[in-house]
Amino acid sequence: MTGDTGETGRTGQASETGATALHLTRWTVSSGSNSQSRGAVVLGAGERQWRASAQAGGPIDALYGAVDKALLAILGGHPTLLAYDLHALDEGPDAVGAVVVRIAPPATDGKRGVGEYRGEASGTNIIAASIEAYIAALDAMLGEEHWSGAAASAASAAAASAVAGGRSGDPVSAGTALERRADLDEAQAKHDTTAWFEG
Repeated sequence: MTGDTGETGRTGQASETGATALHLTRWTVSSGSNSQSRGAVVLGAGERQWRASAQAGGPIDALYGAVDKALLAILGGHPTLLAYDLHALDEGPDAVGAVVVRIAPPATDGKRGVGEYRGEASGTNIIAASIEAYIAALDAMLGEEHWSGAAASAASAAAASAVAGGRSGDPVSAGTALERRADLDEAQAKHDTTAWFEG
């Protein structure tokens, strides 16, 4: 299942992560009865983008984990989900679901480690509404004055790390990209895509 933010309404505010609020650019999730759920997200704010994926016991947990992983450098840890509430606003197969989440910031010293933040979203796709509600709560947290500068500090640290590692983050030609990938041994990464159907 994939999605974007087009079908979901959410409440939130502009945050420190950029001139515009943190938003979900795109997401994808896969889930099944005999496998872990896998979620991937691309988040944006202003000119910045963060990407990550995660696995968990269910699709919403996997997406929340991917968001936490994407924002780890900014947040300095993982927020705690205090409450998750889902209510159907209508009846029938096209019913709108309203999701409300409450989070606590990562366990850190000072003002950044205290507080409780709420996010809401609604839509016919409860997975999309769930991820949007979580992002609205994070956006409210990052909008606090004591979180000011977190994204800029994380971006500076990432840039310094890339330069120290010999990678500038600048675009490269297709030939250079192929050379960098030449170190990978494809035989070591065999994937049996049917094995999980068996047993």
